[in-house]
Amino acid sequence: MHQRRRVTKETEIYASLELRGEGRAKIDTGVGFFDHMLESLAKHSHVDLEVICKGDLHVDAHHTVEDVGIVLGELFNDEVYPVENMERFGNAVVVMDEASVSCDIDLSNRPYLHCELPVSGKIGEFDAELAEEFFRAFAFSMRITMHLIYNRGRNGHHIVEAAFKSLAVALRRATSIDERAGIPSTKGVL
Repeated sequence: MHQRRRVTKETEIYASLELRGEGRAKIDTGVGFFDHMLESLAKHSHVDLEVICKGDLHVDAHHTVEDVGIVLGELFNDEVYPVENMERFGNAVVVMDEASVSCDIDLSNRPYLHCELPVSGKIGEFDAELAEEFFRAFAFSMRITMHLIYNRGRNGHHIVEAAFKSLAVALRRATSIDERAGIPSTKGVL
């Protein structure tokens, strides 16, 4: 299990991660919908996750969401690199009612994000545009290549939740143990 603490003038975050967990989550960011998304991320990636964040929510949730993305990306990075005996690539398509979102990831140690999520407005008290901020912070801090693609849907809640769940399943698949993989790169290192 890895732990991280991050303290800035905008947020104070404590988080822990067990990569080969049971999908348990203890989440308290002060942003209800975001807590729900992180619980879904833990459940469907089968990681045990704890996140406690005190952020400047009197401003808005931007710093909270982005900084939690940074910390979670760093925790996953701690658990995964150097990549050895793992699948390396993972993908998933998750549907929620009318919504469908695809996520493809590579544990490349080269951060990149391509994100197509046409969401705006509020989901509860959550600014839907913050979903992309989380995914960017997460991908760059974990140092993965991630493509999140909207396939269809109208309901913002469903679209964003399908995105978080598709990332979770893609992570579970990419980090699954494969003893034959060794270092899964022709370079000999990731």
